[in-house]
Amino acid sequence: MTVFAADYAGASVRPSPNHGERAGGRKPDMIILHYTGMGTADGALSWLCREESQVSSHYFVHEDGRVVQLVPEERRAWHAGKSSWAGETDINSCSIGIEIANPGHPGGLPDFPDKQIEAVAELCRDCGARWNIPPERVLGHSDVAPIRKVDPGENFPWEKLHAGEVGHWIDPTPISGGRFFQLGESGQPIEALQSMLSLYGYNIEITGIFCERTKGVVEAFQRHFRPQLVDGIADFSTIDTLHRLLKALPKYS
Repeated sequence: MTVFAADYAGASVRPSPNHGERAGGRKPDMIILHYTGMGTADGALSWLCREESQVSSHYFVHEDGRVVQLVPEERRAWHAGKSSWAGETDINSCSIGIEIANPGHPGGLPDFPDKQIEAVAELCRDCGARWNIPPERVLGHSDVAPIRKVDPGENFPWEKLHAGEVGHWIDPTPISGGRFFQLGESGQPIEALQSMLSLYGYNIEITGIFCERTKGVVEAFQRHFRPQLVDGIADFSTIDTLHRLLKALPKYS
């Protein structure tokens, strides 16, 4: 494996062999955050650096805030798999992948230490400034691969990241009663919900039917933007939070 100079000044380097050319000379315009989902950080880092794993990321962030770069930013790391966002289906070719050491759902969703989140925020600010990545394109793996992936999980503190000037966020609308939409329902309100999710970037077909795919995308949205309750039911809190996020996007504001 070829040693390279770190793109981020705060990173050490441990090369992974798992990377390739970015398709069509693409430059990164997204940052995708993952949790490792493994028992130990050292085990996860070792796996990402083994050829047999066929997975990698550009960066790895330890619990104590240490940052390791595995793949040069100009190269295509293998972190997102089959994913899509806002019509883009080759997420690996247009993104920077960051693996955050945390056991995730398999380990009971432990908290992310403050030092680790501070390091992630600093890394994202640096990458975002160098590649001109807009805040709304700092996303979770679950956003670009709903149903298939659930990381970095509903316990990931997106609001803290936003306080550090990273990502797109508004305080979610409080959960309350009122009309809600769920699996099996159909009609114009479902079509409107699907349209809003699609406008934000989620890969969802606008059919007017609340199908399993719609439920999975609603769960992905909740996991990121309304994490207090992830149930795939589009209640007022979910729909209003989505509406307010759309209004806050630069292209709609």
